[in-house]
Amino acid sequence: MSAAVRVSQFASSPCGGVRAGVAGVEALLRPSGALWIEAEGMLVAADLHLEKGSAFAARGQLLPPYDTGETLRRLAAEAEALSARAVVLLGDTLHDGGAEARMAAKDEAKVAAIARGRILIWVVGNHDADGPRRLPGEVADELSVGSMILRHEPLAGPSSGEAAGHLHPSARVSARGRSVRRRCFVTDGRRVILPAFGAYAGGLNVRDQAFAGLFAGAPVVVALGSGRAHAVPWTAVSGE
Repeated sequence: MSAAVRVSQFASSPCGGVRAGVAGVEALLRPSGALWIEAEGMLVAADLHLEKGSAFAARGQLLPPYDTGETLRRLAAEAEALSARAVVLLGDTLHDGGAEARMAAKDEAKVAAIARGRILIWVVGNHDADGPRRLPGEVADELSVGSMILRHEPLAGPSSGEAAGHLHPSARVSARGRSVRRRCFVTDGRRVILPAFGAYAGGLNVRDQAFAGLFAGAPVVVALGSGRAHAVPWTAVSGE
């Protein structure tokens, strides 16, 4: 088994993110939950689940219908702040097959604005296997970026060079007598699993069995705080 990755291997950035090498590719794990590959000018976000609120409303579970607009606002802000040349949506961008039809015109315009002047790539996931029908952008099953493969669902077992979503990782971290639950990245320096970017996407504790066997050694979680991401050792993460 490989040695556990150490928190000291991850450097904080002035922007509040955490710098990490993933299979030799330098990446910035942003406080927003997006991953930034500066050398490629590429912003990567997973599991937006656009129109999840309207899907719940159709089943009688009323939620404020602002999740799509808020998620796209945050994504656009990230793309603008970084002058991204490409935006990669890492699957389950649409919550279901009818999400595009339910999307308001103003939110369609936000997607078009994000795509304007840059490459927009929709990596398909289990919720949106056909990709968008009329929204702009290219559709892909997965994407190669240097030594990394960007896909929606992580492959079983340890994998080198993979960035994936799907599992919506979150962590309960205890420190100084307090316990907080935060969405998080989880990485061993070989692969990275991104948190869900969507406003209503939720999270699954990284101690859940779904994460078992994905890392050769104990990984590090990078928890999302208010304007800052924090690298946290595996030993500080609770299974509760």
